[in-house]
Amino acid sequence: MKVALARSAAIQWVTEHAQPDAGFRGAYFSGSTVGLPDDAELAPSSDVDVFVVTAHDNPPVKPGKFRYRGALLEISYLSWAELASPDDVLASYHLAGSFRSDAIISDPTGRLRELHAHIAPRFTARPWVRRRCEDARHRIESRLAAIDVSAPFHEQVTAWLFPTGVTCHVLLAAALRNPTIRLRYRAARDVLTEYGHLGVYPELLGLLGCSNLSAHRVQHHLRELAATFDATAQVARTPFFFSSDITATARPIAIDGSQALIDSGDHREAVFWIIATFARCHTILAADAPRLHEALSPAFREAVADLGIGSTNDLLRRAEEVTRFLPRLWQTTEDILTSNHDITEQITERY
Repeated sequence: MKVALARSAAIQWVTEHAQPDAGFRGAYFSGSTVGLPDDAELAPSSDVDVFVVTAHDNPPVKPGKFRYRGALLEISYLSWAELASPDDVLASYHLAGSFRSDAIISDPTGRLRELHAHIAPRFTARPWVRRRCEDARHRIESRLAAIDVSAPFHEQVTAWLFPTGVTCHVLLAAALRNPTIRLRYRAARDVLTEYGHLGVYPELLGLLGCSNLSAHRVQHHLRELAATFDATAQVARTPFFFSSDITATARPIAIDGSQALIDSGDHREAVFWIIATFARCHTILAADAPRLHEALSPAFREAVADLGIGSTNDLLRRAEEVTRFLPRLWQTTEDILTSNHDITEQITERY
């Protein structure tokens, strides 16, 4: 499907299903499709991300991923409070990119265009780029420090995995790239290659635990994940914020997208999302099908064991390794900030 057609479907969904709500305050595109030309081909393993802005302080659970008029959409809700300060949005590595270009779908109050007008000319200014890198680094430090050792093991894995993967986002922010979720390691490798720091990449993979993992082993874990994924999708009932990622509709992303990475030789780059999806499946299974959760746990345990993790102590040790790596990561980030010719020295007035 062409990007233009997918965007059209997203706009139609917003018009029919989001705008009629009394709390509706606007909507905008986010993620990897922002900035793509209309005639670009949207891969089957890609979706169109849309944020719906609401006046409600506690936004409803996001609809997540679903098919609409042939397009795979991911709809998320965001409270106005999270966009209240233009400078805070500009300093947020996961929010600012959507306002770098005009990705606005609907803006009945005019405030989204005000955000765009504020952020677009300042997005590449060095102080703001550095602040977004610092935002990502802070997320790593704070979330690793908050791992709950009393939580079930699969939840501990999630709590370690995602901040560990944010190491990629620090580099992507410095390079002015989209902080992609599933493809973060491949994107970080591209940045490190471009800026002459490819030697850092094996260290990123080492922190994840997959630097020496073979394609054969990753393929094995993906087959086991596929079985767990399909079983989970059939029994899922309890709503989680990621529930729509574990459905038959989302299978082309979670399973087929990982297979595409393996087939292209990027098997290590597939590991992050394989483990993330495994852990999310077991969060659902623990709530909705405890016996199935227990029966399928060995495959999940085997996958994380291949990363060198078999216990809570292993996770805590690995979290410490990530924290110790941060000064080296930051030096690489500073080098990218210095070498990136798209970054300007401009310091502008506050909004």
